[in-house]
Amino acid sequence: MARTVLARTQRFPVAGTFTIARGAKTHVDVVVATIRQDGWTAQGEATPIYYLGERAEGVCAQIREAAPLLAKRSVNEAREALQTLLPRGAARNALDSALWSLEARLSLRPVWQLAGLGPPRPLATAYTISLADPAVMESTARNAAAAGYALLKVKLGGDADMDRIAAVRRGSPAARLIVDANEAWAGLDLEAQAAALRPHGVELIEQPVPAGEDHLLDGLRSPIPICADESCQDHGDLPRLAGRYQAINIKLDKCGGLTEALKLAAQASAAGMQIMTGCMLSTSLGIAPALLAAQTSRWVDLDGPLLLARDRPHAIRFRDGMAEPASRRLWG
Repeated sequence: MARTVLARTQRFPVAGTFTIARGAKTHVDVVVATIRQDGWTAQGEATPIYYLGERAEGVCAQIREAAPLLAKRSVNEAREALQTLLPRGAARNALDSALWSLEARLSLRPVWQLAGLGPPRPLATAYTISLADPAVMESTARNAAAAGYALLKVKLGGDADMDRIAAVRRGSPAARLIVDANEAWAGLDLEAQAAALRPHGVELIEQPVPAGEDHLLDGLRSPIPICADESCQDHGDLPRLAGRYQAINIKLDKCGGLTEALKLAAQASAAGMQIMTGCMLSTSLGIAPALLAAQTSRWVDLDGPLLLARDRPHAIRFRDGMAEPASRRLWG
């Protein structure tokens, strides 16, 4: 068995500018792990978690350093060993995704079967409304609704948020709404913020306070469920979130891949928490395994490729607000 592992960075431009409370992006650098064995080639993509200090060069270095330690193991054993060999994060996600894909190719079975899941189906995904002036957000919401997106994820930043959500509601009167503060509501009256959002039909508030300051949610009486994103990286975080959050956002780049995502979802569900499956800015190669993890999620936010100026060949098809499972020519 000869197995080679390569890691490289690829840059994809954003369609316009993607803006959240922490800043704006005009491009995204993704890391692709490529594994070749027995005439087969498999790939996995990950986006470095920049707010945790990850950078593409460091992620590539982690993959290259781990590769020799996995070389003598079977694909399944390598994937299991990877869970402790590398910490959670983008490097483990890229390798984990590539190993799932390689196992599927070698066994001539799709990943969903190998993972003990049911056949994947198309899922309704949110479309993200980037932080901007209310008029711009209203126009974006109107266009998203016209394209068939019935769930909108609205980026907020603390200042003029109620004007923004009112504008989005005007642009899309019938859409389901979730909001994402990206840690920007520290110092605000959280109960008042949540109460003001309720008349607009908002059904979820994502990460209102900074990670590490989750105690600010102690005793909060919110009419809208609160979802942990930056505060929830992997299953080890769940005990700390209990009683503070009613939902978690699972992202493969944060938790370290599909293997951990499935474990995290099972444990969170057993603890009575609701699940959102989300993503970073990424191409369809990064979204493909997340679509499998999202099959039982209440909220799906996998629009990363839609926010890019271009995607990969054999890309996931997005139409009428739905994301279709990836072609095995891409992943799986």
